[in-house]
Amino acid sequence: MSTPTPTDPIPRRKLSDEVFDRLHTMIVEGAVAPGDPMPSERALMDRFGVGRPVVREALQTLNTMGLITVSHGERSRVNAITPQSALAQLDGMAQTLLSVAPENLGHLKDARRMFELGLVRVAALQRSSEDLTALHHLIAMQAAARDQPDDFVAADIAFHARIIAIAGNPVITALADAMLKWIFHNHGALLHWSGHEDTTLSEHRQIVAAIDAQDAQAAVAHMATHLDRSAGLKQRD
Repeated sequence: MSTPTPTDPIPRRKLSDEVFDRLHTMIVEGAVAPGDPMPSERALMDRFGVGRPVVREALQTLNTMGLITVSHGERSRVNAITPQSALAQLDGMAQTLLSVAPENLGHLKDARRMFELGLVRVAALQRSSEDLTALHHLIAMQAAARDQPDDFVAADIAFHARIIAIAGNPVITALADAMLKWIFHNHGALLHWSGHEDTTLSEHRQIVAAIDAQDAQAAVAHMATHLDRSAGLKQRD
């Protein structure tokens, strides 16, 4: 791609792009806070001297980015911007990527493995009694859902997400949660657990026992065994 020179003509921008920039600045600088309504379409038309289609296009771009929520018949409202909400904007693209280039699923599973092995070590060193209680509760929920595949998988995801959350780093938590969602939620073929429920539960109990003992090395070893075993099963199903 060539670099523009001082003599290159300056491309004309769409009016909606200019309106978007100003609204984006309002949100970033806190002129409108999360939960606040955006100015009405009429107010924005008067403020910027543009027509309704221009305002609506700018608002729709903000909505697509997850910065606001557009509701029919109501004023748009500003969304809270968090690591989770930022990464949620990638859900559709991630699903498309894994559909058109399935080989990336293996790369994603490798990334998940690296994340979780590091995070289970942190969990073993930082866990609280509340964390242990939550993990035991999730295992009990999963055991009660042996004959309910959807609930069993949901409890499985929640178990891994709870371990990840112990690190207390919202960015890492959001990244790891997103990977779990992309792997499990977007690929129904990977959700086949029939016949392996007891093995999964046993491995989860071993992981929690190591976390409880604050044995980071054992926690990593058990998690590696669990992820490698379950990945192998899913690949064969």
